[in-house]
Amino acid sequence: MWARLRATTPARIALGRVGHTLPLDEVLRFQLDHARARDAVHAAFDTAALAAALAPLATIALASAAPDRATYLRRPDLGRRLAADSAAALARAVVDDPAIGGRDAVIVVGDGLSATGVQAGGAALVRALVAECAGLTLAPVVLARGARVALGDEIGAALRARVVVMVIGERPGLSVADSLGIYLTYAPRIGCPDSARNCISNIHARGGLTPGAAAATLGRLLRESLRRALSGVDLKDEGGALPSHHHRLEPPDA
Repeated sequence: MWARLRATTPARIALGRVGHTLPLDEVLRFQLDHARARDAVHAAFDTAALAAALAPLATIALASAAPDRATYLRRPDLGRRLAADSAAALARAVVDDPAIGGRDAVIVVGDGLSATGVQAGGAALVRALVAECAGLTLAPVVLARGARVALGDEIGAALRARVVVMVIGERPGLSVADSLGIYLTYAPRIGCPDSARNCISNIHARGGLTPGAAAATLGRLLRESLRRALSGVDLKDEGGALPSHHHRLEPPDA
């Protein structure tokens, strides 16, 4: 019975025992998964590599006010605001090319708590999102280092985008260390409440949402958000085939 149940879930059940402890292979597997989760949290975000993978899509590389990874982990508030030089660079970009402002949406890709996940699956997910947004106007893709979810609010406001779509690495666990999440916010602004966001989570290759399925869900939500001029708790994916838990509201530091 336990063997059948174990085959249905990545959760650690029916691990067995040797005397009063776990079998050695289970101990080693736990240690490996724990190491992968720690590595995902501390990994550096290679924005240049992601920009190359997204070519020929136009990209803008920015950074949050967190100067390094250790500070980012200790000071979540710094990950929610742009560094001064990045804010100035974004403002200059809008002045130099006013056409990038005032678009329907801007896609922001942030490392979050799993740069590993963003490097592994970010390019495929962004391409799927861009394809799903056919017919809408998009700003250049923003690649943001040291990002928390709310960093997208400042970026979206600076670009005067109607909607910001934040693709970010989710907090790693002991079963998945490279999962991605998408957060959609209408009328982004600094100080936007979490209740104004929609979340599509658990996007990864090992039993999670595929980039195509996640993009299709985002497309439905995005178009309805633009039509109804809202997002968050008042916006639901009425026409999708996915269970409702894929659209749960999560804390922005996930």
